[in-house]
Amino acid sequence: MIQPAKGWFRLSAGVIFSITGMAKVWSAWGGALILQRLDPIFDVEFGHLMIATGILELAVAAICLLSKSKTTATVAVAWLATGLLVYRLGLWWIGWQRPCSCLGNLTDALHIPPGFAENMMKCLLAYLLIGSYAILALFWWRQTTALRPAGPAFR
Repeated sequence: MIQPAKGWFRLSAGVIFSITGMAKVWSAWGGALILQRLDPIFDVEFGHLMIATGILELAVAAICLLSKSKTTATVAVAWLATGLLVYRLGLWWIGWQRPCSCLGNLTDALHIPPGFAENMMKCLLAYLLIGSYAILALFWWRQTTALRPAGPAFR
Protein backbone atom coordinates (compact mmCIF):
# COMPACT_ATOMS: atom_id res chain seq x y z
CA MET A 1 0.00 0.00 0.00
CA ILE A 2 2.92 2.36 0.68
CA GLN A 3 4.59 1.80 -2.72
CA PRO A 4 1.78 3.35 -4.81
CA ALA A 5 1.64 6.36 -2.46
CA LYS A 6 5.34 7.05 -3.01
CA GLY A 7 4.86 6.70 -6.77
CA TRP A 8 1.93 9.09 -6.74
CA PHE A 9 3.86 11.55 -4.61
CA ARG A 10 6.81 11.59 -7.02
CA LEU A 11 4.44 12.00 -9.98
CA SER A 12 2.47 14.79 -8.30
CA ALA A 13 5.67 16.58 -7.17
CA GLY A 14 7.00 16.32 -10.72
CA VAL A 15 3.82 17.81 -12.14
CA ILE A 16 3.72 20.58 -9.52
CA PHE A 17 7.35 21.57 -10.13
CA SER A 18 6.86 21.35 -13.91
CA ILE A 19 3.96 23.79 -13.78
CA THR A 20 5.53 26.22 -11.32
CA GLY A 21 8.92 26.04 -13.03
CA MET A 22 7.47 26.73 -16.49
CA ALA A 23 5.32 29.53 -15.06
CA LYS A 24 8.37 31.20 -13.50
CA VAL A 25 10.55 30.92 -16.60
CA TRP A 26 7.71 32.11 -18.86
CA SER A 27 6.88 35.03 -16.55
CA ALA A 28 10.51 36.09 -16.21
CA TRP A 29 10.54 37.04 -19.88
CA GLY A 30 7.51 39.31 -19.45
CA GLY A 31 7.43 43.05 -19.08
CA ALA A 32 6.05 43.35 -15.55
CA LEU A 33 7.79 46.08 -13.57
CA ILE A 34 8.29 43.82 -10.55
CA LEU A 35 10.76 41.76 -12.58
CA GLN A 36 13.15 44.71 -12.51
CA ARG A 37 12.85 45.26 -8.75
CA LEU A 38 15.36 43.74 -6.38
CA ASP A 39 14.38 40.73 -4.34
CA PRO A 40 14.64 41.64 -0.63
CA ILE A 41 16.39 38.39 0.32
CA PHE A 42 18.92 37.79 -2.47
CA ASP A 43 19.28 41.38 -3.70
CA VAL A 44 18.97 40.39 -7.37
CA GLU A 45 16.27 41.35 -9.84
CA PHE A 46 13.09 39.29 -9.44
CA GLY A 47 13.30 38.35 -13.12
CA HIS A 48 16.71 36.73 -12.67
CA LEU A 49 15.60 35.02 -9.49
CA MET A 50 12.51 33.64 -11.23
CA ILE A 51 14.58 32.21 -14.08
CA ALA A 52 17.00 30.55 -11.65
CA THR A 53 14.22 29.17 -9.46
CA GLY A 54 12.21 28.05 -12.47
CA ILE A 55 15.19 26.13 -13.86
CA LEU A 56 15.76 24.50 -10.45
CA GLU A 57 12.10 23.50 -10.27
CA LEU A 58 12.21 22.05 -13.80
CA ALA A 59 15.34 20.09 -12.89
CA VAL A 60 13.66 18.62 -9.81
CA ALA A 61 10.56 17.88 -11.90
CA ALA A 62 12.75 15.97 -14.37
CA ILE A 63 14.33 14.00 -11.51
CA CYS A 64 10.87 13.14 -10.14
CA LEU A 65 9.47 12.11 -13.50
CA LEU A 66 12.51 10.39 -15.02
CA SER A 67 14.72 9.08 -12.22
CA LYS A 68 14.59 5.41 -11.34
CA SER A 69 15.78 6.21 -7.82
CA LYS A 70 12.92 6.86 -5.41
CA THR A 71 15.34 8.19 -2.82
CA THR A 72 17.03 10.65 -5.18
CA ALA A 73 13.70 12.05 -6.33
CA THR A 74 12.36 12.36 -2.78
CA VAL A 75 15.57 14.00 -1.51
CA ALA A 76 15.43 16.47 -4.42
CA VAL A 77 11.83 17.40 -3.56
CA ALA A 78 12.68 17.76 0.15
CA TRP A 79 15.75 19.88 -0.66
CA LEU A 80 13.91 22.29 -2.97
CA ALA A 81 10.80 22.49 -0.78
CA THR A 82 12.97 23.24 2.25
CA GLY A 83 14.73 26.00 0.31
CA LEU A 84 11.39 27.50 -0.68
CA LEU A 85 10.23 27.34 2.95
CA VAL A 86 13.39 29.06 4.18
CA TYR A 87 12.92 31.77 1.53
CA ARG A 88 9.30 32.32 2.62
CA LEU A 89 10.35 32.43 6.27
CA GLY A 90 12.97 35.02 5.34
CA LEU A 91 10.31 37.17 3.67
CA TRP A 92 8.09 36.82 6.74
CA TRP A 93 11.03 37.67 9.04
CA ILE A 94 11.73 40.96 7.24
CA GLY A 95 8.06 41.87 7.13
CA TRP A 96 7.49 41.47 3.39
CA GLN A 97 3.73 41.92 2.91
CA ARG A 98 3.25 41.37 -0.81
CA PRO A 99 1.85 38.12 -2.16
CA CYS A 100 4.49 35.76 -3.50
CA SER A 101 4.79 35.94 -7.27
CA CYS A 102 5.48 32.20 -7.32
CA LEU A 103 3.49 31.64 -10.47
CA GLY A 104 4.46 34.89 -12.13
CA ASN A 105 2.09 36.11 -14.83
CA LEU A 106 0.26 32.78 -14.95
CA THR A 107 -2.11 33.95 -12.21
CA ASP A 108 -2.99 37.02 -14.28
CA ALA A 109 -3.45 34.97 -17.45
CA LEU A 110 -5.79 32.57 -15.61
CA HIS A 111 -7.53 35.41 -13.71
CA ILE A 112 -6.55 33.93 -10.34
CA PRO A 113 -6.60 36.48 -7.48
CA PRO A 114 -3.12 36.96 -5.93
CA GLY A 115 -4.34 36.07 -2.42
CA PHE A 116 -5.83 32.78 -3.63
CA ALA A 117 -2.64 31.94 -5.54
CA GLU A 118 -0.59 32.71 -2.43
CA ASN A 119 -2.68 30.36 -0.27
CA MET A 120 -2.64 27.68 -2.95
CA MET A 121 1.17 27.85 -3.13
CA LYS A 122 1.44 27.61 0.67
CA CYS A 123 -0.72 24.46 0.60
CA LEU A 124 1.37 22.94 -2.20
CA LEU A 125 4.56 23.76 -0.31
CA ALA A 126 3.16 22.10 2.83
CA TYR A 127 2.19 19.05 0.75
CA LEU A 128 5.68 18.81 -0.77
CA LEU A 129 7.42 19.27 2.59
CA ILE A 130 5.25 16.87 4.59
CA GLY A 131 5.12 14.29 1.81
CA SER A 132 8.85 14.26 1.07
CA TYR A 133 9.93 14.19 4.72
CA ALA A 134 7.36 11.50 5.59
CA ILE A 135 8.58 9.30 2.74
CA LEU A 136 12.23 9.90 3.67
CA ALA A 137 11.41 8.99 7.29
CA LEU A 138 9.77 5.79 6.03
CA PHE A 139 12.84 4.99 3.90
CA TRP A 140 15.08 5.59 6.94
CA TRP A 141 12.89 3.54 9.27
CA ARG A 142 12.79 0.60 6.85
CA GLN A 143 16.55 0.81 6.37
CA THR A 144 17.30 0.84 10.09
CA THR A 145 14.84 -1.94 10.96
CA ALA A 146 16.14 -4.11 8.11
CA LEU A 147 19.68 -3.83 9.51
CA ARG A 148 18.69 -4.84 13.04
CA PRO A 149 19.41 -8.44 14.04
CA ALA A 150 16.24 -10.49 14.52
CA GLY A 151 17.28 -12.39 17.66
CA PRO A 152 15.23 -12.49 20.89
CA ALA A 153 17.70 -10.18 22.62
CA PHE A 154 16.82 -7.39 20.20
CA ARG A 155 13.04 -7.46 20.52
